[in-house]
Amino acid sequence: MNDTPAPLPAGIDPSWAPALSPVLAGPGMAALRAFLTAEKAAGKRVLPHSRDWFAALATPLDQVRVVILGQDPYHGPGQAHGLSFSVRPGVAVPPSLRNIYKELHDDLGIAPARHGYLGHWAEQGVLLLNSVLTVEQGRAASHAGHGWEAFTDAIVHAVAEHAPPSVFLLWGSHAQKKAAFVQDGVAGGRHLVLKARHPSPLSAHSGWFGSRPFSQANAFLEAQGRGAIDWTVPAVGTQAEPLDAADD
Repeated sequence: MNDTPAPLPAGIDPSWAPALSPVLAGPGMAALRAFLTAEKAAGKRVLPHSRDWFAALATPLDQVRVVILGQDPYHGPGQAHGLSFSVRPGVAVPPSLRNIYKELHDDLGIAPARHGYLGHWAEQGVLLLNSVLTVEQGRAASHAGHGWEAFTDAIVHAVAEHAPPSVFLLWGSHAQKKAAFVQDGVAGGRHLVLKARHPSPLSAHSGWFGSRPFSQANAFLEAQGRGAIDWTVPAVGTQAEPLDAADD
């Protein structure tokens, strides 16, 4: 029997190894790798590029302060780059992110950014995690149910069980179901769990606007001695990723 831990893919901070190595070594991930290989062999474009699949996990586990769960990557050319709700500089800001910016302005007075790149948040310990980490270009949710969910479940469990007190921002029913086990501080847990409707234009006016997640998150983090997140989205260069940024 081989007890050697599965190596972490490039880009994942080593602090995630205890939580993720067992999943990476399991049959589910082997099946996922076979599926992705077959998709590429069939000429399908897998987004984002493989170098970006694990971009959210560059943050060490003990430095995670906020978790924002998305569903799957944007499926338009040049959009996805491994951080949920974020797009590369030079790519049009998607509708859900525009609504996030509107609530951010109403909540903290931060003017909406002209771009959709949320790297500044990720650098501060905001885990921008999708439930599924790849998608076929032009086909939303096309890689759901092929194995990514067990991997990202392990990430959410790791934060809930091992990270210092953090904030879970659960927007929409999918995120709320995925993190339903996370115990809120009101119920005796260590973390703050804030639920709201998804910022999509389909639901933003019935429970997203007015939810004020950013100020509540900062108040909790400051009370825990972990410091507030700077939720501004600084200006960046406008050079977009090439539109054929999928793996060849």
